[in-house]
Amino acid sequence: MKTSGHTILITGGATGIGLALARQFHAQGNQLVLTGRDAAKLTAAAASMPGTATFPCNLSDPASLDALCDYMTTNHTGLSVLINNAGIQLSYNFKDEPDSLQHILTETSVNFTAPLTLTNRLMPLLSGQPEAAVVFVSSALYIAPKRSAPVYCATKSAVHTFAKALRYQLEGSGIRVFDIIPPLVDTAMTAERSSGKISPEQLAVTFIKGFGDNRYEQHIGKSRLLKILSRIMPALTDRMMKNG
Repeated sequence: MKTSGHTILITGGATGIGLALARQFHAQGNQLVLTGRDAAKLTAAAASMPGTATFPCNLSDPASLDALCDYMTTNHTGLSVLINNAGIQLSYNFKDEPDSLQHILTETSVNFTAPLTLTNRLMPLLSGQPEAAVVFVSSALYIAPKRSAPVYCATKSAVHTFAKALRYQLEGSGIRVFDIIPPLVDTAMTAERSSGKISPEQLAVTFIKGFGDNRYEQHIGKSRLLKILSRIMPALTDRMMKNG
């Protein structure tokens, strides 16, 4: 897969992993479209990457998601890479949380429904390019979940499975499917964790190399070790990850 000359849409592109990926791809000579909920953060992110377009979007809102798809179809017909990066993790107990249903709907819509919707709606644009890719950001928590975030873990497991199945469907086409499987990354989502994290920049640099080498399933950092350990000692892996 070439690493330059693409038009790339990145969800959650204003901060964290999305911004790090944007900077790496921009440096490689790609045209970027960043989307996220905060218009001010999108503008600030784009200011450091000349030529970058932005489109504010709330992925949990179907109307906002439709507007994003319409915008891409009208204004960026050369889209060749879709990076489904945006995600939300809410920690709550099903026994005690009065708003658990709303939390479920928010997490599943942002983490799972929105990436599938974007992939489906933008497939005609991707199919029209000589070389294209869909990139998902799942999580090492698909291997072994933690008790504090059952819905987040379930959605990331679903994303991982969907990416694999979609890759099977698209075999022989010009569209490649990548799955980034990070360990703990230093973002706002993990602010309460003080150690054991890699930087978004480390993840982005590693992924870009794998992208160019057509490594479709990328276990990055400690997620590689977790995958190996889960095969050898699955019960130990579950106990280790249970409490996050």
